[in-house]
Amino acid sequence: MIALIYSYLYVIIIIIIATILDNKRILSDEGSRKFIHICVGNWILLAYFLFDDLYLALIPPFTFIFLNWLSFRFNLVKAIERENKSINDLGSVYYAISLFLLILVDFLLFDEIKFAVLPILIMGYGDGLSAVIGKKFKSILILGNKTLYGTITMLMVSVILTIIMGYDLPTILIISISAAFVELVTPKGFDNLTVPILIYALLYFFVSL
Repeated sequence: MIALIYSYLYVIIIIIIATILDNKRILSDEGSRKFIHICVGNWILLAYFLFDDLYLALIPPFTFIFLNWLSFRFNLVKAIERENKSINDLGSVYYAISLFLLILVDFLLFDEIKFAVLPILIMGYGDGLSAVIGKKFKSILILGNKTLYGTITMLMVSVILTIIMGYDLPTILIISISAAFVELVTPKGFDNLTVPILIYALLYFFVSL
């Protein structure tokens, strides 16, 4: 129960900080969304260290699937939503779905959170920072609205995170290149599903087997 309280407090504090920074124009609307996108990814570390029960660990992402959809539908949290929204802007909902699915699979396969940490961190930091860098520094458009600098950022963040997690060189290369490629080719918003799910699958097949 303490883990649940910490989980909700953490997300609420992040949203409050992003809203304040947005209202004071310290961050742009897009900047506040990416701030939340990056920081919420750190919740997987709380889950890793604090939860030892599957059903309790699934409660936060499960509830945020619906809360994020309500925010999208009724524009409840400005710091998360865009003004001119489309189906592609359901990224926050897909984010929560990825958290739910990866934690569920981890507990079913290993009875603990084992491989979910790296995919979620890459989704949070890699995807979030690649969007920021890609918009801040003008570079070649590769595919759609995806830029060269953004893709390089995704690649480098994935490399750094995979090294920190202690994986060997082949795994670092496979995970990082795959993450950058999938983020590049996936339509906006849906990469919150494709990137973490692919990385989890790669970790499972190349590391656990």
